Amino acid sequence: MSTPNRVYLARLAGVAVFDPNGDQVGRVRDAVARLRPAEASPEVVGLVAEMPMRRRIFLSLNRITSIDVDAVVLGSGTLNLRRFEKRPNELLVLQELLDRRVQLDPGGQAGTVVDVAMEHHRSDEWFLTRVAVREQTGRLSRRGHLHQVEWEKVRGLTGIADARGTANLLAVLADMRPADLANALQDLPDGRRNEVAAALDDERLADVLSELPERDQVEILAALDRERAADVLEEMDPDDAADLLNELPPPEQDVLLDLMRPGEADPVRQLLKYTPGTAGSVMTSEPVVLPPDATVAEALARIREPQLSPAVAAQVFVTRPPLATPTGRYLGMVHFQALLREPPADLLGGVVVNDIDPLRPATGLPEIIRRMATYDLVAMPVIDQNNRLVGAVTVDDVLDHSLPRDWRDRDAPATTGPVLDGTHG
Repeated sequence: MSTPNRVYLARLAGVAVFDPNGDQVGRVRDAVARLRPAEASPEVVGLVAEMPMRRRIFLSLNRITSIDVDAVVLGSGTLNLRRFEKRPNELLVLQELLDRRVQLDPGGQAGTVVDVAMEHHRSDEWFLTRVAVREQTGRLSRRGHLHQVEWEKVRGLTGIADARGTANLLAVLADMRPADLANALQDLPDGRRNEVAAALDDERLADVLSELPERDQVEILAALDRERAADVLEEMDPDDAADLLNELPPPEQDVLLDLMRPGEADPVRQLLKYTPGTAGSVMTSEPVVLPPDATVAEALARIREPQLSPAVAAQVFVTRPPLATPTGRYLGMVHFQALLREPPADLLGGVVVNDIDPLRPATGLPEIIRRMATYDLVAMPVIDQNNRLVGAVTVDDVLDHSLPRDWRDRDAPATTGPVLDGTHG
């Protein structure tokens, strides 16, 4: 194995995994160690890699030909695609050890685990041998000294952990997409998951909540104090916030909506009024809306805004003022590809198209799917009886509400490919 004899595992988090042909097959998310008796250093038996569609599988170390901070390379042969499940005598190194509060021997100096190293022995086995521990100073303005000590000289690495921080685990998870971070949170015990979620900033937590199963969303929100929960709901897209609030009892909905700023709560309240399974219940109330006298250049600048999702940014809806939903009279829409073909100084009123009938708030999901498929659209306008734009249904809204309710749940049954040779451990 062309690999350093010592590898610090937090540095491997997120590293790409390649097959022998050089094709990327996933990314490293953790390492699996087997506990041994009498406080002996655990044996590292493999890595956990995340594959497409959020599937996490086990990679035995004897199938890996190279490990470094740039890439993990697999040897020849096929993979076991069965979803990874930790066994009772195993330890997920990053998940369970980072931020753990421990004591150093001799002297009992308290500290926090920031990384763990594995080393390659002559027997061709790998063991957890060294732990990077930062001293606790008791002073917020000063970071404690960082020690790199042998596994046997650290107390508290196994057994039930005391309450602990989240800084080092968050550092490992920092570069993940919201969907991948949501997937990682589902691997954590409930208490640890809630601690890590609460440590995210409001915007990041809002993005992650939108990618979690409803059950986990509700449990994380309930673990926050109500003012913080309201702040997070304000950062969510109104349709996602409405979906989450729909999972709560009406009295709790009212409390949280009252704590939100009126400008953020009002569109959510409106979405909660619509019947589930209709255009009104699945639409976003914040599409891109511009007046007919806006220029093509202004429209292109608007859809470049980074906070817009690809589906929302794919078209501009043109209405009379006011431009906030419910708008003035709906005039039509312009797809971004049409904008790219027009002179920048031209007005939207001259390129708008309105040859497809908009949806009504009461239009059912099957009809929405049929019409979007018929016209190859990624979004459709929703107008009220007064011809005012009240929102837009996007293809991601349709997918979210067409898939089974538990499709984001890691524990939900799923159709998988064949299980090939190789076993966990």
